Amino acid sequence: MKAVVYEEPFSVVVKDVQDPRIQHPNDVLVRVTSTAICGSDLHMYEGRTAAESGIVFGHENLGIVEEVGSGVTSLAKGDRVVMPFNVACGFCKNCLAGKTGFCLTVNPGFAGGAYGYVAMGPYKGGQAELLRVPFADFNCLKLPPGEEFETDFVLLADIFPTGYHGCELAQVAPGESVAVYGAGPVGLMAAYSALLRGAAKVFSVDRVPERLAKAAEIGAIPIDFTKGDPAAQIKEQTGGEGTDKGVDAVGYQAQAHDASHEEPAIVLNELVETVRPTGMLGVPGLYVPSDPGGPDEHAKHGQLLVSIGRMFEKGQQMGTGQCNVKRYNRQLRDLIIAGRAKPSFVVSHELPLDQAPLAYEKFDKRIEGYTKVVLHPGHALAA
Repeated sequence: MKAVVYEEPFSVVVKDVQDPRIQHPNDVLVRVTSTAICGSDLHMYEGRTAAESGIVFGHENLGIVEEVGSGVTSLAKGDRVVMPFNVACGFCKNCLAGKTGFCLTVNPGFAGGAYGYVAMGPYKGGQAELLRVPFADFNCLKLPPGEEFETDFVLLADIFPTGYHGCELAQVAPGESVAVYGAGPVGLMAAYSALLRGAAKVFSVDRVPERLAKAAEIGAIPIDFTKGDPAAQIKEQTGGEGTDKGVDAVGYQAQAHDASHEEPAIVLNELVETVRPTGMLGVPGLYVPSDPGGPDEHAKHGQLLVSIGRMFEKGQQMGTGQCNVKRYNRQLRDLIIAGRAKPSFVVSHELPLDQAPLAYEKFDKRIEGYTKVVLHPGHALAA
């Protein structure tokens, strides 16, 4: 099959790799119809992880079941399914508690597994024609047959639930004010989710004009951090108090206010200043224990200078960690089907698989409006 394979920093290629096969009775094989490029993929693409040459990328996957293991009971050939980026068993202590992002079974010695991602287990990614799905009864979410909502449904694999998870971590409630740092795909999903949850006022902080414009389109208030301290800008619009809640959808590659260099802790510290005393912070943005490209020795080991004293003084609370997709994906699917949510507004480009190298390059450089790319293996769509 053809697949997107990592070669070295800033280089991926589409080439033939060995087809996956059923390895366990609980497996299914899915013929991938849509697979998205994620900002997390860029961390590997840029050489900011320990990823080695040969990884097949892709953890946001949707397709049609093609082969079913003998132990699978709820799926059949021809079913249309979307898979959480988390690979999970469904029966360990964490999965039973709904914390499927931290499964204790699928990646021995580590809490959590994922498709096509460094240190997240032996699972090949789905930026390919075929994908093996383990523990398939648990990991596959059935979708209505056909092609309707294709680019909405593929976002159920990661960014829509992850944005919603940021709001859940911050316990966003109706009528509240929320500051979302980052207006990339996850940040836009967090802002969108805050509005779905009934937030009265949502601020979206970024520096990329296209992203800020997209945030404004969904009803968020754009804040350009290059035009002044974002916490100060937001306080001016909240009577000096700050927001009730805040979400970090940026992570460890955060930019300084003048966008001239990285400051890995700047968003966390800005959130502490932005959110009012006793407010809540949700942090779905990715932070890693090892960053070869970190700006200093502490950052290279995931150690950041966060204003914990100020946070303590304000009595704030913080929730962190990757999204437990299965906690949300069924309900978010049903919002899409009912016409109450349309997350595909973030999708900027739909491309055939063979254009993945160009898509990675343009997405990484944030050029030509590349905000969220969905690849369609087996299709030759126009750019």
